[in-house]
Amino acid sequence: MTSQAADGPDSVAASRRSKLTPEREQEFFDAVLDQIRECGYDAVTMEGVASTTRCSKSTLYRQWKTKPQFVAAALRSCRQVRFAGIDTGSLAGDLREAARAGGQWAGNDTQLLQALGHAVMQDPELQRALRDALVEPEVAALKDILRRGVERGEVPPDHPALEFVPAQFYGVLRVRPVLDGKYADADFLERFVEAAVLPALGLT
Repeated sequence: MTSQAADGPDSVAASRRSKLTPEREQEFFDAVLDQIRECGYDAVTMEGVASTTRCSKSTLYRQWKTKPQFVAAALRSCRQVRFAGIDTGSLAGDLREAARAGGQWAGNDTQLLQALGHAVMQDPELQRALRDALVEPEVAALKDILRRGVERGEVPPDHPALEFVPAQFYGVLRVRPVLDGKYADADFLERFVEAAVLPALGLT
């Protein structure tokens, strides 16, 4: 029995993947996400990404068997927690700071969310990857901000508005381009927090 046969197909696949440097792999991921933002998910092809990154189509198919697998891997590669580390000492201050932080990346992420909208609803793998990369880390960070506010006694733990604050943030980020034709920048999000979120929580 050859060592390749002994190792099995998983080891062979891992060996093939290891031929890509992390930098080259990230170049592929950046290229496919940029094309999704510009053209929409349906218009993106493995051939197009290969042309952009000057590689063979077979290189991409060897690493990721299908476009959904490729895009899911690319989404997970950009996982960031942009609301993490916010702690001004007060819940109102933390939410204002979250608004400023959100305004810095709202355009880039909202564009990606919109471009993936229909495909995400049709493909569970893409939906899971999108939640892993862009939704759940930020929701968890917002919940930590709210939890600290409860622990400091700023908001009662059974306040009915607490449950809806993450949805409020994500809702306004997603819907502003539809309503106003522009992304929710820091100024807009700060005004939103002052006018809607803080009053809902009984804060000033």
